[in-house]
Amino acid sequence: MSDVELARRARDGEREAFGLLLERHYDLVYRVARRFAGNAADAEDIAQDVCVGLAGKLKSFRGEARFTTWLYRVALNACRDHHRRRTSLASLGAAFVEVRALAEAEQRDTAGRKRWLYEALGALDEALRETALLVVAEDLSHAEAGAILGIKEATVSWRMHQVRKKLRSLKDGCHDG
Repeated sequence: MSDVELARRARDGEREAFGLLLERHYDLVYRVARRFAGNAADAEDIAQDVCVGLAGKLKSFRGEARFTTWLYRVALNACRDHHRRRTSLASLGAAFVEVRALAEAEQRDTAGRKRWLYEALGALDEALRETALLVVAEDLSHAEAGAILGIKEATVSWRMHQVRKKLRSLKDGCHDG
């Protein structure tokens, strides 16, 4: 049965259809949350929030886009909400200092570089971070990321250029100090 049909049935109150949708797509929601949040505990909280709220949100699914495109939006919105609740500008500044220190200390270590990258992405503004998450971590095309974010493919390309520039400047800044 298609996702669209399952979503329609779940929206109409069919528990089995709702359960099948959750079973089929929980990994996507958790994966996006894990990559966005950077840790398992927050990812589990975000995924649980999405699952609990999904029944009510299905009313807004009109089937005009693929169900997974719509679900990515729901998951990203949940990540944004979680992020807003958990952070402030002061903590972002402190995280940036910590990211820089980690990058300097673990620059030669592959795991350290990967950790630095995820934390550096956390220092980017929300639009750039979300775009990078979809294109790099989720391996989506610029067109697919644009559809999920509700922007043009060219805007995704521009954002990815900005991400590369900012990461390069963060990396170069680590070598200077």
